[in-house]
Amino acid sequence: MSRVRRPEVLHIEEPKLEFRYGQQLEYSRDGLFLYGPVDGIQSPRPIRYGFIGTRAGRERFERWAQQVSSFIAPPPPRKGAKAIEPHHVPFPGFSEAFNALWTSVPHKVIDDLDEGELGRLIRIANRHEAIKSVVDAFVDRLVAEHRRDEDPPSFWYVVIPEFIYELGRPQSTVPFAKRVEGKVTLNMRDVRKLEKEPDLFGFGQEDAEVYKYEKNFRRQLKARLLDHKIVTQLVRESTLAPEDFLKANGQPKRNVEDPATIAWKLCTGSYYKSGGRPWQIAAMRPGVCYVGLVYKKQSEAETSRFSVCAAQMFLSDGEGVVFRGALGPWFHPDTKQFHLDAEAAARLVGTVLNEYKLRHGREPAELFIHAKASFNDEEWAGFQAACEGTSTNIVGIQIADAWDQLKLFRPGAYPVIRGTALVTGERSGFLFTSGYVPRLGTYMGPDTPNPLQVSIRRGEAPLQTVMSDVLALSKINFNTCLFNDRSPVTIRFADAIGDILVAAPLNGEPMLPFKFYI
Repeated sequence: MSRVRRPEVLHIEEPKLEFRYGQQLEYSRDGLFLYGPVDGIQSPRPIRYGFIGTRAGRERFERWAQQVSSFIAPPPPRKGAKAIEPHHVPFPGFSEAFNALWTSVPHKVIDDLDEGELGRLIRIANRHEAIKSVVDAFVDRLVAEHRRDEDPPSFWYVVIPEFIYELGRPQSTVPFAKRVEGKVTLNMRDVRKLEKEPDLFGFGQEDAEVYKYEKNFRRQLKARLLDHKIVTQLVRESTLAPEDFLKANGQPKRNVEDPATIAWKLCTGSYYKSGGRPWQIAAMRPGVCYVGLVYKKQSEAETSRFSVCAAQMFLSDGEGVVFRGALGPWFHPDTKQFHLDAEAAARLVGTVLNEYKLRHGREPAELFIHAKASFNDEEWAGFQAACEGTSTNIVGIQIADAWDQLKLFRPGAYPVIRGTALVTGERSGFLFTSGYVPRLGTYMGPDTPNPLQVSIRRGEAPLQTVMSDVLALSKINFNTCLFNDRSPVTIRFADAIGDILVAAPLNGEPMLPFKFYI
């Protein structure tokens, strides 16, 4: 039990990132601009990527690919400002930023997807059928190309027409007059009836299959490519060429970010998905391993207790691996929380330890398990059982959103500094992972920042060390190249990974790098 103590405000130093030649800086864009990626000491890495989309999408993509081949200036100062905002860093060109060989011509091209046919499919009245049919068009071509190609691309740019983005989301609807009749005749009520009373001759089973797929283009596409180990980078056509999508008054339909910022985000993700490491956490303790627990209900019903459990393992170099666990009754309606039984908990952590040992030749010295909820006795006993016979110190950390529990203010125009912590006990406190950042000269959020409540629920570790780790883990999202996220990567992507794991039937229990999911 935590000893009662007077709350104490302290500041956790901003973690630094490591880049080429061992150089260390706080901001990822600074480090890439000045030094290059942490793994860039060897000869330049070839970026071998493919393209899939329509012919119009290919033309827009290659224009953008040519643009990021050279220097892109940051946006000019805002009206009334004397200088460019500090968070804007010019993009020096793909090859210069990442010590890589970049070409504006894709290694492989699939550009014969018919825009008219895709438009017809996405407007099928049955939304499950519509989205699965459009995903089929992409998946079938990608899988066929992957199987016959002896030297496939490292990843594929999936360039999405605007109508697929707009109508490929769960809540999207098609106006009645524009709906297209499909082949599926069963509705959800019929499918539920079939589950209870199967048809003797199997009539309707093929129609029922479409309901096993999520009504979300992105999630379903990612999920269905896991079994084939195909990495993708999804991007909208209007992100690449906003000037091609105008309103009647000549203004862009979308307010996208400036070209340099878009280049930093997409190109950093591209480098990572090609097998590179843009940066890593500097001065990290050796032998430390972080695991984020992922849960997702298999059924949308609120009362459903059957859930998928998975674990995200992250190392200080930013590399992550996702382990998919078994389906089970992990959701507990009485507490509204997810908890494993002892056997499943031991199996999950045992898998993590084995994977770590394969990579490093030994078990980790420290294993931190991050979760949004606390840990019950049975679950923790399973985690500990997996660590028996090793020297691994296992610690259970609860990281909860504390937006309604605490507001902290300081004098001046800006909010509290990122890294500010209000320690309320020896094992718990509030950590502001967003706030004023001196390097950026501003606070990037729209509202008063809210802290995370960080609590050591099981095991032993210094609270300040735990908080410093959480702060550092908020800086290794290779899909954005931002200064930081609000949540550590172990928590940040939990829901997104869970959504992908239940978006389509999976043939196995994949153990795949994190890049397959983002």
